[in-house]
Amino acid sequence: MEEEYVKLIFGLKLKQVRTDKNLSLFGLSKLTKLSKSYLNEIEKGKKYPKTDKIVLLAEKLEVPYDHLVSLKLDKNLAPIGEILQSKILKEIPLELFGIQERTLVDIIADAPDKVNAFITTLIEVAKHYNFNRENFYLSSLRSYQQSNYNYFGDLELKVLEFCKAYHIDLNTPTSVSELEEILVEEYGYTINKEDLKKHRELYELRCIYVPKTKTLLLANNIDEAQTMFIYAKEIAYNYLALNPRLYTFSWIRFKNFDEVLNNFYASYFAGALLLPREALVSKFAKILSKDQFDKRAFIKIFAFFKASPETFYQRLTNLLAKDYQIKSLFFLRFVHKVQSDSYNLTKELHLPSQQSPHGNATDEHYCRRWVSLKVLEEISKKKQSHIFDIQISNYIEDNMSYLVFSSATKDPFKTDTYRSISIGLLINKQLRKKIAFLDDPKIKTQQVGVTCERCSIMDCSQRVAPPIILERQQKNDSIAAVVAEINEKFSQEPAKTRD
Repeated sequence: MEEEYVKLIFGLKLKQVRTDKNLSLFGLSKLTKLSKSYLNEIEKGKKYPKTDKIVLLAEKLEVPYDHLVSLKLDKNLAPIGEILQSKILKEIPLELFGIQERTLVDIIADAPDKVNAFITTLIEVAKHYNFNRENFYLSSLRSYQQSNYNYFGDLELKVLEFCKAYHIDLNTPTSVSELEEILVEEYGYTINKEDLKKHRELYELRCIYVPKTKTLLLANNIDEAQTMFIYAKEIAYNYLALNPRLYTFSWIRFKNFDEVLNNFYASYFAGALLLPREALVSKFAKILSKDQFDKRAFIKIFAFFKASPETFYQRLTNLLAKDYQIKSLFFLRFVHKVQSDSYNLTKELHLPSQQSPHGNATDEHYCRRWVSLKVLEEISKKKQSHIFDIQISNYIEDNMSYLVFSSATKDPFKTDTYRSISIGLLINKQLRKKIAFLDDPKIKTQQVGVTCERCSIMDCSQRVAPPIILERQQKNDSIAAVVAEINEKFSQEPAKTRD
């Protein structure tokens, strides 16, 4: 264990024993002849006493020496001990949010009972919602992205520096051969496009990197856009010297948060390299300036940059806040299997905080009026390579409206499976200033909810579950209103009668 955590656990145990015996710090100081300030620093985990002092404390408090020095905490503080011994505080990316680890240690030392209750509650919530370490890391990453509006200027500059150093023209689309040449000639990679397909278990993987021989094994069924993104990520890992790193894409598992963070940095660099900021902003601005939405021109941007819809939409989340001051948006990725009634949300991002359409961990049914789901339903029937649609979604529960762009494509690694990528922009005064085609009559407007279980649209023909949660809330509101009415009635002083 970290020395700092050992100090904290000793301090927690000392404070617990002292308070169990109804002793104040002043009382313990008189009993042991140790200064009150010294004992206070021990209990706060700032100092660890020498052996003779521990012997003295154990004797005066009438507890075994081994009990005080043991790292095992009593049941009521056990969750804190588990957290400290698991080193989870070392894994939490505190520095990303400007928090010092010592600050959390001080909070735990100052109010261990309350912190313990809070931690226990979090553990119970995590179990109930099947929230694991993977979820925790990804949630931390999303919070980091949100706090920066998903724009990272230092990485944008690194891309510009890289392109200058390697004479890459940002005004023309990058090619697969250009990126592969850099990996092979500059970083000593060997590209293997044959061996991965020999293993059925690895069919869903796009690539594996073997660091010892610098071998990059590619799946044989990935398209040009996917290949370019993989190459760009590998360049990022090398050029930015990102370590530790993940060695498979898509990742299988990760050991710590640094791997997750570095994977994000590499992906961001790749997106910025394949869709250069200046060129993309220029092309997108032309679409936003027209009175009518030009679907053909919008889709042509994908083709020009040879980017997948997911890379393109992700890149927009980087630039909309910075270059267009469009700061309230969401990004969603859904997966749907043919002849299945389920739509699984596998990735989401909300800027600057959670927007109306969001993930739900309680197996509720997402609104079938969402364009994200409609394009999935359409592509699963038509079997086309790409289905695109645009919609204005009015969320009646919170009176919010979003302009939503959505693309659906086939998942190349799963049979009869499709995915949709959507980006939604909150319609407000700022958005109306930036987008000229918001009043285009060809854009369909739809009343939507978040899930069927919470939706008040009673005449919805696409409803797949009754509004049980909404009805429960309405029932509780009715009860609360009657209780308030009764309370008001019987709180009034009775009128005095005259003699």
